Amino acid sequence: MVLYTSPFPNSFLSVLHSFSWGLIFPCYWLADRLVGSFVPTTYEKRQRADDPCYFHALCIIITTPIYLALLVASLPFALIGFLLWSPLQSARRPYIYSRLKDKNHANGATLLTEWKAAGAGKSFCFGSANVCLLPDSLARFNNVFNTQARAKEIGRRIRNGASRPQIKIYIDSPTNTSISAASFSSLVSPQAGDNRAVNAGIKRTTSMEYKGDNCGSNNGEESREDKGGSGEPHEGEENSCIVRINGEENGHMSDTETDTVNGQARASGPAEPSLEGDAEISKTPNHKQKEGDSGSLDSCSASRESLVKVRVGDGTVDQSTVNNKLLYKASIMKKTSVRKKKHTDETFDHEISAFFPANLDFLCLQEVFDKRAAEKLKEQLHHYFEYIVYDVGVYSCHGCCSFKFVNSGLLFASRYPVMDAAYHCYPNGRGMDSLASKGALFLKVQVGSTPQDQRIVGYISCTHLQAIAGDTTVRCEQLDMLQDWLSEFRKSTSSSSTANPEELVAFDVLCGDLNFDNCSSEDKLEQQHSLFTHYKDPCRAGPGEDKPWAIGTLLDPEGLYDEEVCTPDNLQKVLESEEGRKGYLVYPTSKNHSSSQKGRKASLKGNGRRIDYMLYTEEGLYLEWKVEVEEFSFITQLAGLTDHLPVAMRLVVSTGEDDP
Repeated sequence: MVLYTSPFPNSFLSVLHSFSWGLIFPCYWLADRLVGSFVPTTYEKRQRADDPCYFHALCIIITTPIYLALLVASLPFALIGFLLWSPLQSARRPYIYSRLKDKNHANGATLLTEWKAAGAGKSFCFGSANVCLLPDSLARFNNVFNTQARAKEIGRRIRNGASRPQIKIYIDSPTNTSISAASFSSLVSPQAGDNRAVNAGIKRTTSMEYKGDNCGSNNGEESREDKGGSGEPHEGEENSCIVRINGEENGHMSDTETDTVNGQARASGPAEPSLEGDAEISKTPNHKQKEGDSGSLDSCSASRESLVKVRVGDGTVDQSTVNNKLLYKASIMKKTSVRKKKHTDETFDHEISAFFPANLDFLCLQEVFDKRAAEKLKEQLHHYFEYIVYDVGVYSCHGCCSFKFVNSGLLFASRYPVMDAAYHCYPNGRGMDSLASKGALFLKVQVGSTPQDQRIVGYISCTHLQAIAGDTTVRCEQLDMLQDWLSEFRKSTSSSSTANPEELVAFDVLCGDLNFDNCSSEDKLEQQHSLFTHYKDPCRAGPGEDKPWAIGTLLDPEGLYDEEVCTPDNLQKVLESEEGRKGYLVYPTSKNHSSSQKGRKASLKGNGRRIDYMLYTEEGLYLEWKVEVEEFSFITQLAGLTDHLPVAMRLVVSTGEDDP
């Protein structure tokens, strides 16, 4: 299948489209500014409350007539542009595929090595987030603003979090039997010249040993022993370090060991400069970073817990080993409630994390509706992801029953090459949702090849369902269509037969904003849909019941700028407690409770409305391989930038083979 790298089949149509949009844009921009000036966010309201001179009100009185006059003057040009723009959409392609030509520009893509299906297996990490990048006037109804600046900051935070080196910390303690109380720990680069001593007050720790100069997964038998109960190392974890912490009952480091660790930290020398882009600081009010804000890698301190500094081995620096020359801080979470082993019947780790997972392989975003914001976001993500599919959807009356003013809002980013892509629009959207070409994006990626030259591929699907409350029937119909399209895409893109397989399927993942949760009584039909018999939800115990550790992903918009949750680190703290979740998450609707979120003390079902899903299936995969969840994360790194919590899942594809 040919992937579309431009929205139109020839340059003439592209120029004509640019000309028509140039006529429309002034009218669109003026209308957006005019409406936005009358829809303040809670952040702006608080600022204006401190303005004794009512300066903003005066600005509105002056600028409103000017905007109106310019808007009326631009209408004739916008009408001409619309008459040109609308018929052109019949020739428009359903997405744009962007591939980074200069790989030196990407911090993450150059670290990939081709998987040869050798060894015990390989892990793949998937992320999904609703980023609310609507035109600014519409975004304000969700209590977020400054869409263009938010798009740039969202992309910067995602690629900074994903491009961190991955460190695995294993804690052995008589009172803690977990495989990893702080696995896949957060890492940030220290500021230049930061040689502060290490805090020795780490709970239940007495010694720390660092394994290997290369920090890879292929460190021999010694490295594999450190894995403990977590299994064999996985091929392809290019950026991982292993730290083993042995414990005693008293929970304190000895003086000798403390001096040893502190001495190693002091001997490390000054830190290297941080990676490109890390020094950017957003100027927009809701993106300001505070001291200790772990959501930005340029903060002056790491997360809120004790810090362990590890000096990785010396040697020549290149892009693929840049993290071997930096002095890193590992933020170790002391509360095991955010990790798996509080629930001993679970087979994988889970956490509330202030960072996107290190070595993130695939990213699916929803509500990237604004085209200018999509370009800014793409530019930032290309610092890490080599392949991006964006501007997905249809416009005008082409391809769907009703007129579409905006695209689907879907965006996909990958470190692995995309082989095939397809998009389908839901034809049954209602209300405001019918103005957007909401649908599903299906992708096939190549993640490796076997020694016999068989391609190893994976399937990823991203969708966004009807949002209006009460439209249960519409969402169920969309889930039916989604299943049919999934099956159709698999059949149309498969080049294998059972007798002569040319491709081995490693995984099949479905993610997105489904706009229903697994606990609300009004969402029973969606909860019992047959989709969940084919795809597994790691957070789901059954229809109508989530697992105890799962939390909601829909934030209460009114509290986005509260000091308690306005930074990734603060939001992480709040969501770790039940009372905090009650104050800042939207909960499943119930006839017995009022709709007010703040201060609610009544007994509530679940831990919030979880409407952002990450599903996977074992059906249709290569029979000799096994797919398991290794880790599931709820991420707070986009605090203050969107009203949703991103989610991430790491899958392990086990081949059943021994290491060579």
